[in-house]
Amino acid sequence: MKQKEYQKDDTIGAINRHKILAAAEVEFALHGFAGTRVQHIADRAQLPKTNVLYYFKSKEGLYLALLEDILSLWNGEFDHATVDDDPAIVLANYIADKMEISRTRPDASKIFALEIINGAPNLSGFFKDQHASWMKARVQVIEQWIEHDKLSALDPHYLLFNIWATCQHYADFAIQITELRGKPMDENDFKDATNNLVALILKGCGLAVPDTFITTKTKN
Repeated sequence: MKQKEYQKDDTIGAINRHKILAAAEVEFALHGFAGTRVQHIADRAQLPKTNVLYYFKSKEGLYLALLEDILSLWNGEFDHATVDDDPAIVLANYIADKMEISRTRPDASKIFALEIINGAPNLSGFFKDQHASWMKARVQVIEQWIEHDKLSALDPHYLLFNIWATCQHYADFAIQITELRGKPMDENDFKDATNNLVALILKGCGLAVPDTFITTKTKN
């Protein structure tokens, strides 16, 4: 399962941007936008504060760059789905991708959750429009699947909202999950949780679960 990287080249500039964005992801998750200081980001990235400002100009610029990365990361391969694709494969992979992000990038989920909870004050009109456009296009694909009898009749918005809510729960409420389970979730636990979630959502859509997402715990 591939996950988007901040930068794919190995130039000094790309390496420094990667360090800064990775450090910012931790700081914004811990302290929110208002409580985060550029100096703390620089310290965590082990770079001078001037370097941070050179690449991102301001805390606001850095925060928006991070939000853009998070939105792009979450949309994933579902961006390219069409009516000709198998909805079971597309939705199962989309759920698996989002669960993998919750496992490997929990701070990214927390940052976006905090932004939305606070009324999305720092999301520019461009990002809001971009997010709305993505949603409209994905809803149209789901509606086409329904029209072609590939999917049970349901509200596409609620389907996507439920996928987001269940997948991001494993990042946003990780402490609660650890307390209730008595231990943190490891990679195998996430695999089991992913397969159970895929089975739950796909069966609710009237779809068969792809073989790659079936385990002993989800066969019955």
